[in-house]
Amino acid sequence: MSSAARQIVQKLWSYCSILRDDGLSYPDYVEQLTYLLFLKMAQEQAESAPSRLLIVPTGFDWPSLVSRSGSELQEHYDQILQKLGTAAGMLGLIFRGAQNKIRDPAKLRLLIVDLIDQRNWSALDVDVKGDAYEGLLERNAQDTKSGAGQYFTPRPVVDAVVECVRPALGQTIYDPACGTGGFLIAAFRHLVSRNPELTASEERHLKNCAISGTELVPAVTRLGAMNLLLHGIGSSDGDDEPPIRTADSLAVRPDRQYDVILTNPPFGKRSSVNVVTRPRENETDDLDVVRDDLWVSTSNKELNFLQHVANILAVGGRAAIVVPEGVLSGGGPGEAIRRRLLQEFDVHTLLRLPPGIFYAQGVNANVLFFDRASAPLAHDRKLWIYDLRTAMRFSLASNRLEQADLEDFVTCFRPDDRPNRKASWSPEEPAGRWRAYDIAGLLERDKAALDISWISERSRHRDVGPEALDELTGQIIKDLTTALEQMTELAAPQPAA
Repeated sequence: MSSAARQIVQKLWSYCSILRDDGLSYPDYVEQLTYLLFLKMAQEQAESAPSRLLIVPTGFDWPSLVSRSGSELQEHYDQILQKLGTAAGMLGLIFRGAQNKIRDPAKLRLLIVDLIDQRNWSALDVDVKGDAYEGLLERNAQDTKSGAGQYFTPRPVVDAVVECVRPALGQTIYDPACGTGGFLIAAFRHLVSRNPELTASEERHLKNCAISGTELVPAVTRLGAMNLLLHGIGSSDGDDEPPIRTADSLAVRPDRQYDVILTNPPFGKRSSVNVVTRPRENETDDLDVVRDDLWVSTSNKELNFLQHVANILAVGGRAAIVVPEGVLSGGGPGEAIRRRLLQEFDVHTLLRLPPGIFYAQGVNANVLFFDRASAPLAHDRKLWIYDLRTAMRFSLASNRLEQADLEDFVTCFRPDDRPNRKASWSPEEPAGRWRAYDIAGLLERDKAALDISWISERSRHRDVGPEALDELTGQIIKDLTTALEQMTELAAPQPAA
């Protein structure tokens, strides 16, 4: 995150402490910012392009808020949320079901006039705006941890995955569990950076048609819609369908397929429903979801998302999905799904992620890359595995995962030249993190398990003398220093209400 974005996040977050006095939670605060920032940016667009169709109706716009105070401001803000919640397109998506949770008119005016109105948000660089907003989401995630097994994917992982998959212009890009839109935004940035001279039709297709996602939780969909809009994805005038929607991706058989799928589905908790491939005889269970396009019936959410992604991937398409460790091992439905995937898809890469990089500690996750080949699969196919877990130590407090930590993986992946991959592991180099396994051999393993590791902690830490102890002591001191800085920041005087 840039220094400018950090400064914006710090200022935005400082006001949250004021509003918490009224019982406003972090998620509530971010949600209210979503509404107010949209109104402010819509006004900025109207002032910069007077001939453009107004996004927000006159009388329910930003100037109408700024000109009021006291109970009149409170009542008018309630009316705005109710009015815009019935609008079409992205406008309705952001405001549908919106409620004013800032019940103190003085604090509402403080947020509107002293914080948001003082900055021209549309004039900020797109990346700064997006980074600032994602910084708020990160602070929110760190406070609330996870809900329903949902974890935010670290930006370096998202960027590395997109760099490896490399979506192209004209392709459809989809995330069936899009959250706040991290993968979709990274794919959009990738396409814009690699295609600096887009035609008008290409730009419109990219912004309004190419990228789409589904999110289960309405509040998260709203945050995702705002996040996408800050990055220039989607239409705010209601002419086009919003790029993301609120729905359960597993509940209905999909009616289309996609060229590129990038996703980190929810995991960590079992689903309250069973996804079955056909109705069960003599049973009318309301918690059964029939998906006859899937391979195996199970209530395991992670396994169902893996099946779902495989089935909505178009021929010639490419997918990358974050999966927990349990998806790679175990019998029953998991084994059946792994075997089918290995036999019918080109499962070519597995990235073993280190612990400590998600907002929930103790989460061991992986990224599985596979293609739906348009030609018969070769008999000598291989699964290449990159071990970024063994002997790797990261934490959210001090030693955060950075993009540089994934550069070697991207280099080994060879996005444009996969047939010529070179292993960094060999009997002579047992600590190499990159090696290949024959698919045929993997199918012969017990339960076709893919939870493979070959590096010992000892081989990665041959230096176990005083230098290693000094390194560990230094890390502890760094963690304590960071914790002290965070406590000092929390204790700092906050803006007066």
